[in-house]
Amino acid sequence: MVLVLSKGASSSSFTYQPKNFDVFLSFRGQDTRHGFISHLYEALRSRDIHTFIDDKLPRGENISAELLKAIENSTMSIIVFSKNYASSPCLDELAKIVECKKNG
Repeated sequence: MVLVLSKGASSSSFTYQPKNFDVFLSFRGQDTRHGFISHLYEALRSRDIHTFIDDKLPRGENISAELLKAIENSTMSIIVFSKNYASSPCLDELAKIVECKKNG
């Protein structure tokens, strides 16, 4: 299952802030990295959509500061739910994505 969240802006309090990435991909690597995600990433990249994919950051129990910054600096997020998504730090990513969406 794939969920796409984009950040909207209210007309009354919008301040333009350039983003580093068009899309942030949130996924459980062991489930989808070498299949669906690699194909999705290449499809986005081939269309010049600047996409953040967590392929170089160290793995761990906690979400890294670099990952939080990438979420904050992305225009939209694509969340790819898989069997083990909820049993990983991905839920912290999802919480940050939702927080950013709420805060616009």
